[in-house]
Amino acid sequence: MHRYIIISPVRNEAKHLPGTIASVAQQSILPAQWIIVNDGSTDGSMLLLEKAAREFPWITIVQRGDRGSRKPGTGVIEAFYDGYVKVQHTWDFLVKLDGDVSFDSDYFERCFKKFSDNSKLGIGGGTVCNMIKGQITPESKLDPPFHVRGATKIYRRECWDQIGELLRAPGWDTLDELKANMLGWKTLTFTEVRILHHKPAGSADGSWTNWVKNGLANYLVGYHPLFMFIKSIRRTVHPPYFIQAAGLLFGFLSGYVKGIPQIPDRDLIAYLRKQQVRKMLLQRSLWG
Repeated sequence: MHRYIIISPVRNEAKHLPGTIASVAQQSILPAQWIIVNDGSTDGSMLLLEKAAREFPWITIVQRGDRGSRKPGTGVIEAFYDGYVKVQHTWDFLVKLDGDVSFDSDYFERCFKKFSDNSKLGIGGGTVCNMIKGQITPESKLDPPFHVRGATKIYRRECWDQIGELLRAPGWDTLDELKANMLGWKTLTFTEVRILHHKPAGSADGSWTNWVKNGLANYLVGYHPLFMFIKSIRRTVHPPYFIQAAGLLFGFLSGYVKGIPQIPDRDLIAYLRKQQVRKMLLQRSLWG
């Protein structure tokens, strides 16, 4: 079964929404419902969404008020759940999809084939790419194999029901995968299935703010401090040089300094740190 629902939180995506709408509309397997949550846009996104909803009856629009600013990592999940309550159909797969992406007409068909081939695959998605100097290039070459980018997440129904509610904070798109793996599911990015991200991750907030947010996200989900230090050192040789490393460490340490509570699931933190210790000892782990 390939009955799926898409939920797309969007904020000021008028420039890229037409491409995303066109990509979904041309899919070889259409969604049962596509819920697009307009998260307080001020750039004309709503006019585009209203036009799309008139053209495609499987599109549902949810309007949220303008909170005045972005809430990185938190706002997107709040908007996602405002859309989730509007689901009107039974489904086998739930998709969290950004509003600034485009992809081939067989994108979902190819993704669902991966799920059909592996009954233990709980979360998957295509390789998020950027167009750089005319070349389609993966947005990150440093992601661990179990990580599926937040711009395109496909959840199998059974896995979704088991992992529980998504974290409404930075780190949500890592915590869901860790929980799934702890429960015996597999999570995977499909390297040969590409999806083009027209606004690279973090570009809306600036490089420094983005990496500080990522460091805080790693703190919130309970990363091992030594693993985090090694991760940051490795990032010094990748552009933007030193900014990645400094931002990650600053965000991570700020969680301790400010006394910000980590996730309350101590079993999950223990599982995560065990995997990271195995990686540091060059043993098999989620990190390969």
